[in-house]
Amino acid sequence: MQSKLHDLIALADEPSSSKRRELLRGVTDMFFTGDNHDPVEMGLFDDIMGQLAGEMEEAVKVELAERMSQAPTAPRGLSRSLALDSITIAQPILRGSSLSDEDLLEVARTRGQDHLRAISQRASVPSAVSDAIIQRGDDDTLGVLLRNEGAVLSREAHEAVVDRAAANPALHEAVVDRHSLPVDLLNEMYFMVEARLRDRIMEKNANVDPATLEAALNAGRKRVAEQDGALPADLTQAEHEFHAIRARGGATPQALASMLRSKRTTLFLVALADMADIDFHTARKILERRELDALALVCKAADFDRALFLTFALLILDPSDDVMGKAKAYSELYVALPRDSALRTIRFWRLRRQTGDVAAA
Repeated sequence: MQSKLHDLIALADEPSSSKRRELLRGVTDMFFTGDNHDPVEMGLFDDIMGQLAGEMEEAVKVELAERMSQAPTAPRGLSRSLALDSITIAQPILRGSSLSDEDLLEVARTRGQDHLRAISQRASVPSAVSDAIIQRGDDDTLGVLLRNEGAVLSREAHEAVVDRAAANPALHEAVVDRHSLPVDLLNEMYFMVEARLRDRIMEKNANVDPATLEAALNAGRKRVAEQDGALPADLTQAEHEFHAIRARGGATPQALASMLRSKRTTLFLVALADMADIDFHTARKILERRELDALALVCKAADFDRALFLTFALLILDPSDDVMGKAKAYSELYVALPRDSALRTIRFWRLRRQTGDVAAA
């Protein structure tokens, strides 16, 4: 060690770039030779390597960054400097080194998308850093973060990515596939995504226990109230009318069809929510967006017959659509849909009604 140190001291007196590179590599080798450097030693290594690295061309810095990314504990100042450098230099440090949360936040708040994507690939991304990436990242960056289950996302961060996904179909799959996505937000995605992703949501719903579901709904009540918007002006009148209909035994599936046919929309929604045991807002969303596959789930779970479902479908579809062709396709879907699968999927919508989300709105 003494001989090696003597050689390095001699190199320090050499001004040529090749000798300075040799000196940097020698100091780096010495750093990796020792274990458990005390704070004084770490500070010395940080000062020396940081000063030498500042004099080096990019290729040398890349080599240094790759080596430092493998150190259990690297000199902080050097690591921070490399992390803030060009992405070619910063990438190995951002992906794998022992950067502090504060340093990661500085990079996330000040550097570009390449740096954000590199941080998003770390084995562990703290919640505060994920928040900064979600705030500044583009859709590609957000997709990388979402696919990393080692990235910690708060409830608020998950809500933010669902909001982003509403306008960006490229994010749908990454959001739906994320293991940590709260179940109420997963089901909120149902009304945004294509059929194959709806199938995945249904599969995930089958494995959610009631306690987990209720906890997620309790966490999401405020969001439901804010997003569903104002209730119809004639809701109270429609509720009173439906209660009277039900009291005289007129709350039948056939009455539902009559309400829809006569364009008594709010009354139909109140009745459908009651008879299918789902919340009013979900019923309204299904009707307004002509979500016939979601309507199929509701009708199957409520044990309505296929003819009634087809009546609803024909009344809901826009006249400009291929009504008969679509009706045939949805009829086949309805027949093939197992009732137990429908029941598992809409229990989110049912529990939302039971836990008082409509009242919260």
